[in-house]
Amino acid sequence: MAQRSLNFKELAVLDLEAVFQVLSTDKSGLDDAEHRHRLAEVGLNEVRGRETTVRDILMRQLKSPFLFLLVAAAAIAFISKEPIDASLIILFILINTGLGFFQEHRAEQAVRLLKQFWLQKTHVIRGGESGLVDSRELVPGDVVRLQAGDRIPADVRFICARNLTIDESILTGESVQVAKVAAKQEKEPRDWFEAAGIGFSGTTVLTGEADAAVFATGSRTALGGITKLASESRPPSSFERSITGFSYFVLKLVVATLIVIFALNLSIKGMGRMGELLLFTIALTVGVIPEALPLVTTLSLSNGAMRMAKKKVVVKRLSAISELGSIDVLCTDKTGTVTENILEVVDTMSERPEECLELALAASAFLGEKERQPNNAFDLALWQAADEAGRGRVRAIRKLAELPFDPVRRRNSILVAAGSGATLIVRGSPDELLSLCRGIREPEVLREYLDRQGYAGNRVIAVARRTDLTPEADLAASEDGLEFIGLIALRDPVKRGAAAACHRAHVLGVQVKILTGDAKAVAGAVAKELGIIGDAGDVMTGAEFEAMPPEAQIEAVERCHVFARVNPTQKFSILALLKQKNTVGFLGEGFNDAPGLKLVDAGIAVQGASDIAKESADIILLNRSLGVIMDGIEEGRRTFMNVIKYIKVTMASNFGNFYAVATASLFIDYLPMLPVQILLLNLLSDFPMITIAADSVDAQDLKKPAHYNARDVIIVATILGVVSSLFDFTTFALFKGYGEQTLQTIWFTESVLTEIALIYCLRTMRPFWKGARPPSTVLWLTVGAVAAAILIPFTRFGQLFFHFIRPAAWQILVVVGIVSAYFFSSELVKRWLCRSFRIGGANHPH
Repeated sequence: MAQRSLNFKELAVLDLEAVFQVLSTDKSGLDDAEHRHRLAEVGLNEVRGRETTVRDILMRQLKSPFLFLLVAAAAIAFISKEPIDASLIILFILINTGLGFFQEHRAEQAVRLLKQFWLQKTHVIRGGESGLVDSRELVPGDVVRLQAGDRIPADVRFICARNLTIDESILTGESVQVAKVAAKQEKEPRDWFEAAGIGFSGTTVLTGEADAAVFATGSRTALGGITKLASESRPPSSFERSITGFSYFVLKLVVATLIVIFALNLSIKGMGRMGELLLFTIALTVGVIPEALPLVTTLSLSNGAMRMAKKKVVVKRLSAISELGSIDVLCTDKTGTVTENILEVVDTMSERPEECLELALAASAFLGEKERQPNNAFDLALWQAADEAGRGRVRAIRKLAELPFDPVRRRNSILVAAGSGATLIVRGSPDELLSLCRGIREPEVLREYLDRQGYAGNRVIAVARRTDLTPEADLAASEDGLEFIGLIALRDPVKRGAAAACHRAHVLGVQVKILTGDAKAVAGAVAKELGIIGDAGDVMTGAEFEAMPPEAQIEAVERCHVFARVNPTQKFSILALLKQKNTVGFLGEGFNDAPGLKLVDAGIAVQGASDIAKESADIILLNRSLGVIMDGIEEGRRTFMNVIKYIKVTMASNFGNFYAVATASLFIDYLPMLPVQILLLNLLSDFPMITIAADSVDAQDLKKPAHYNARDVIIVATILGVVSSLFDFTTFALFKGYGEQTLQTIWFTESVLTEIALIYCLRTMRPFWKGARPPSTVLWLTVGAVAAAILIPFTRFGQLFFHFIRPAAWQILVVVGIVSAYFFSSELVKRWLCRSFRIGGANHPH
């Protein structure tokens, strides 16, 4: 039988005979021959994620346009017989490529890890006999036997079930156990949450036992569909896209300018000097390319990673630090992240509260089990709420019979011994149970209580009993004329500090959105308590979202901040739509969160998350708290600002000097600066600029999402580059009459000093004296670069290898005056830019 696409919604409404007919099987299972035949047709029950080879990962690293710039710069340096510069550039290439390779190689392990969920043994009935087999060999039509503690190995339709509850949180995010039955459903389920007769691969049996028929295996299961999303979703991050775009911009600008300059020089000075002009042109290329960008980026991110580690945030992919600082939307699950992931009794409405609690606990499924301990969230909450004496009385109860919880009946019943007679205890949905009770006083008060608890997002169970029964009583027939005992309200409490963290997110310009598999009322109440929404009813369900046309979905994800009852596919769609207009972070922990963690800009998982979630994430939280994420966001912004700061400084200084030297070469019959001098200038200015990676950042720059804004960078680099060029031309005009070597020496010194001055100007977009205090590394390396620029022309080494001439004292004083005027002019222009173009860092809105 070839496996066709079997829909769990269709199977849920079929009776057992029809299920067996569709699957071509029966209660005794397949025989060995039929099993082998089907296994050959459908293949193993395993995840077939997209395998990525080492070569694939390496080739991705080699596709960066910035890498092409660095390779070209290294080649030019070798041609110019500058092995030191060439070696440094190659080192930058190796660090950048190696780091990227290592990060991506680790990320790809996530897909391989998925296969571990299929490496298990399962009880299978074949030819009427039960035995253990490798779950990878399961095929549609196999009949499996499940009991408490088993992980369901494939998508199955239950054919018999006793007291069966399933933990589906790995798939749906729902924290409460789900009751399952073998009977067909009268109405086709709309989603996984309503599929009472279906067991999904990867979920776990909490209580009871069942036989079930397999209908989907491997990648055809619900979990397999999630795996496919996780293996295919790995787009470049916004930070990586920004750097790529910047690289293309530099590449186009440099190539176009150099072609024009070379052609003009050649037409003016003739073909006889082609070799000299070519060497000058390629030296200019090295001078203008910001080849230290990968190193600055790496150092900034590494420093950020170390600081974040001290705050219990572990970074797996370094570029994710900048992504974390850039996020303006943070999506998170509810259970276990903003709430404690436990139920607790918060109120009891009863004339006899203690008795009500004990009767509810006596009706628990664990009563009569070997360990006699609670094993689900409701029972554990009741157990914790009871005192030791009450627990002792419950332990002493002897169970005679029971009717397990049924999602259709929405209640469970237990018959316990009471002297020579028996007492029936019923626990379940208030709507169902109250209709079975007699003599309820003040029903309107009960209704008001239920409405109040529902609005607060609390779950409520009703408790009733009947005491006039015999031990042989029929439970189903006896569920009438019950005595109402009371109502018990339970809730998953909000974590301490979660509301403060949400407020802090608002201050930081980050919108928190909750995506949960929990009920609408519960999600709304929690979100309102956290201050995320003002009205607890302002919640959209996954089904409502999915029913919308695409245009309405785009509007909904921006407007709505809480989505309840979302399955992984819907969650993935919401994240994908949000990412179209925002930089998105996502905090997840379950198997079902893996696709979203790989899709978003910053995937975050907690230490106790599933293995696949941790492998898919970029950032791991050792402390499960939103507050820790806010710390990480601030650290990410600090790191991002330093990278942007370097880009602004290097673009303004390099391009200002580049255009001045290139233009000046057209007006004199010698080169305004020799190729070897340009390379030395580049080397001396790069080392102080590298220290920007560890620079301090203004506090105001941490209060907004740190988006890369090409507009701001281009405006700052262009206008301040023009200012730099004007002062370079001033130097050219003052000293061109003093001879070739004097002009080259003075211009070299002035160029180094102005580039150092620009670092202090652009460290902050505020007045320089109001900026954060620079670290000692920045101070000492800038002082060293200034000293080297002034002293090298006085040395024999500088005069012999770099063709400098010893400058006069007055000439150095003139240079100092030019640099001082340049610095204060740049400060004035910077203030004008901030006022006229609203430039205040990297936070200008898109």
